[in-house]
Amino acid sequence: MKLGKYKHYKGKSYKVIGIARHSETLQEMVVYKALYNSKRFGKNALWVRPKEMFLGSVNVKGKKVKRFKHIS
Repeated sequence: MKLGKYKHYKGKSYKVIGIARHSETLQEMVVYKALYNSKRFGKNALWVRPKEMFLGSVNVKGKKVKRFKHIS
């Protein structure tokens, strides 16, 4: 998986900073940060999501699209 900027299908941008493993299951998790300021979570909030889910697709109005698209 490429590190760098990704765009979420809803429009906001994030930066993938690494891959981690869950301490109990060893599942690969994507560690990424928001490239925007959120009233609820603050500026550059950090997030984790299972790698399989991060790289997966979602249905939007009957069309299959990537959840996150690598942009740089």
